[in-house]
Amino acid sequence: MSNSQLGRKVAFVTGATSGLGYAIANRLASEGFIVYGGGRRQANSSDEASFIHISVDVTNEESVQRAKDFIFSREDHLDLIVCAAGNGVSGSIEETPIEDAKAQFEVNFYGVARAVKAMLPAMRAQNSGKIIIIGSAAGKIGMPFQGYYSASKFALEGFVESIRYEVRPFGIEVCIVEPGDFKTGFTAARKKISPQNSPYREKMLTALGIQERDEMHGIDPMVAAERIVKLAASRKFPIRISVGPLFERFAIWARRFLPDALFEVFYRMNYKL
Repeated sequence: MSNSQLGRKVAFVTGATSGLGYAIANRLASEGFIVYGGGRRQANSSDEASFIHISVDVTNEESVQRAKDFIFSREDHLDLIVCAAGNGVSGSIEETPIEDAKAQFEVNFYGVARAVKAMLPAMRAQNSGKIIIIGSAAGKIGMPFQGYYSASKFALEGFVESIRYEVRPFGIEVCIVEPGDFKTGFTAARKKISPQNSPYREKMLTALGIQERDEMHGIDPMVAAERIVKLAASRKFPIRISVGPLFERFAIWARRFLPDALFEVFYRMNYKL
């Protein structure tokens, strides 16, 4: 008898071996979900057994399909998908190679699309399911020297708005979560492109230094994980929610109402540009 036949909900979390994805996978498991946590490497913590680790590379179609087949060889339905896999590339637009820009989208955008597309047929057949996409505050406000990262997260906003119309008739709900700064390994793993002779170098190092300081003093990832658990249990599924420091959530709100020129002044001051 499968776990789902025993009445336990089943979740698939990408990016579950580190950062927000790891916190989310563990928190869902503690709430009684059977959690399949996907990532390219093994979780490196002593409590990794709280979820079932499966090897998944979201940039590879066959890898995602193998993950789907493994889950449904053990379970008869899937209640929740959380797409949390992501990485960061920083550098000026001019100096970032297009190959790096493409690689950014392969993980942050197309990785989400692959995971969702793989699981949607089963959710549609069961006429139920929830999908939570981890976006970013940088998907609402363009970040200096993180242009391609911001663009990949902006793309997810449109993806979520569109797919909600398509899947809701099949009982499937979709939401994008816009995290601000959380203290994770994301900061150290970020790829930085800044040639020594770059005309942008001084401004980039200043702005990125402020951004990384905010990240390193960010909120515990379990705060976001708690919010995801509540969202997963909610009967009302909003199109988007923001989580993180109050100042950053205020900035997202202010971006909607302040004139563009005024908001740009505010951001240039914040990042000393």
